[in-house]
Amino acid sequence: MKKKALFNWSSGKDSALALYKTLQNPEIEVDCLLTKVNQQYQRISMHGVRVELLEQQAQNLGLPLEIMQIPEMPTMEVYEKVMRETLAKLKDQGVTHSIFGDIFLEDLRKYREDKLAEIGFEGVFPLWNIPTHELIQEFISLGFKTIVVCVNERFLDKSFVGRIIDQDFINDLPENVDVCGENGEFHTFTFDGPIFSKPIDFEIGEIVYRKYEKPKEDDSSNTACDTSASDTFDFGFWYCDLVAK
Repeated sequence: MKKKALFNWSSGKDSALALYKTLQNPEIEVDCLLTKVNQQYQRISMHGVRVELLEQQAQNLGLPLEIMQIPEMPTMEVYEKVMRETLAKLKDQGVTHSIFGDIFLEDLRKYREDKLAEIGFEGVFPLWNIPTHELIQEFISLGFKTIVVCVNERFLDKSFVGRIIDQDFINDLPENVDVCGENGEFHTFTFDGPIFSKPIDFEIGEIVYRKYEKPKEDDSSNTACDTSASDTFDFGFWYCDLVAK
């Protein structure tokens, strides 16, 4: 009997490749895509992609979409409460597994697995510990197409946002940047590939700069974003807006 699973869909390349591999696994049935959306702006968390494009992805993938509305800069308590409520609903529908596109961040995987275990879920990680240079080459060779929608200025400048990931993009990356952006260097939106019934039609809009304010609470580690580095909030992000046609 197949394991019924939700797929944590970010809209980017790692999600797309992990989903591609999952759909080839005869032991797993993907019940739905689950995506975190910024409640205030109605854009995918961290990626900044409009919900309309997310919905087009789901439609072209032929999978139901479950949107999890998250407040701007939520505390861990708020984030985990919303997640528990969402997973409890899916558990009632027979879902038992949760699939992620994580590659090598051990602490993040442990956190996910511990929280899933609390409600009787198991985590699945199709890309785990595969070298990122191999993954990006496989992604390109399979015919996937993805555009960079967000870069962290700690690692990359404005010139990298809005670019399609190809061999030239990979060659231009600084040595300290992971080719899959696994450390949060950049985020992407995948608009074509072997798992899509047709490409997502969009045009490139405005490129904007945004810097996040440090939470007012003394304990900034209580936010549901990576604030482990003391200079986290010293850096901003470049976003490339994509507009559905």
